[in-house]
Amino acid sequence: MFGRQIGIDLGTANVLVYVRGKGIVLNEPSVVALDLTDQRLVAVGNEARAMLGRTPNNMLVMRPMRDGVIADYFVTEAMLRHFIAKVCGRVRLFAPDVMVCIPAGVTSVELRAVRDATKQAGARHAYLIEEPRAAAIGAKIPIHQPIGHMVVDIGGGTTEAAVLALNGIVVAQSVRVAGNKLDDAIATYVRRKYNLLIGDRTAEEIKIQIGSALSLDPELAMEVRGRDQVSGMPRTITIGSGEIREAIGEPLQAIVGVARQVLEQTPPELAADVMDKGIVLTGGGALLRNLDRLIAEATGVACYVAENPMACVAIGAGLALERLELLRRTLPSVDS
Repeated sequence: MFGRQIGIDLGTANVLVYVRGKGIVLNEPSVVALDLTDQRLVAVGNEARAMLGRTPNNMLVMRPMRDGVIADYFVTEAMLRHFIAKVCGRVRLFAPDVMVCIPAGVTSVELRAVRDATKQAGARHAYLIEEPRAAAIGAKIPIHQPIGHMVVDIGGGTTEAAVLALNGIVVAQSVRVAGNKLDDAIATYVRRKYNLLIGDRTAEEIKIQIGSALSLDPELAMEVRGRDQVSGMPRTITIGSGEIREAIGEPLQAIVGVARQVLEQTPPELAADVMDKGIVLTGGGALLRNLDRLIAEATGVACYVAENPMACVAIGAGLALERLELLRRTLPSVDS
């Protein structure tokens, strides 16, 4: 094979890139900074994320992906071009083959947008794979067997639950509630209860430091700094993990609900397999404390967090490209 083979998890919150033979080589936020005077890209990834909430009037920091799909085509293409160049080098003899992950059940227009943006960004061939299938492959689940396996992938913009067998998706459901909605719920709760305005980065930090789906022993607490909504002055409060659990209760129920829906629609033989094998959680959201226990209690099925859950989708995309001949017939496609 000439040129590199790379798998890309083009997520709402992060972009991860897997290179054949090297593993995960890039993990950066899917954030870009634009100069509004000439629409020029100023920064991408970690550099752009550091600018969130700190830019002058002539600059805009944005996420070109929303709910797992492209919200701004041209900015997404520029972001992809930047990341592909970072991985493959700006001067290359052969263009890479790229496998990009997309949410299950997206429209043909959304499929075409991802494929076209990837090709315009410098890919020789652009292939698409559903996130739950990539997540299962990356989690080393033997989906080629005639046995049912269930995966719940909790990313930044979407939560996808699917039952897979014989290299294909049998049942799948997705909900546009995931890590970002948890962050929004935390920011809203802090604003309503404490009259304190906090940014997205602070809300995410609270979720990581003290967030949990079920009660903890002992409970956790942390100091949070923000701007007082009444006085306009900076203020610090102390918030506990019990309060955060209350704040994120509603979006967590939506995540649990999508897992229950998939189980309800699963054919009996495959449902028996899932009962036997359990549910595997992938994605950054799977790292929320006790989320596996919450889903297990709600479904009555054992639940496990995959090894390295954040990287599963990108690894699976790269491995799928290596097994292209086996999977080609079942991969999503759009008319050229």
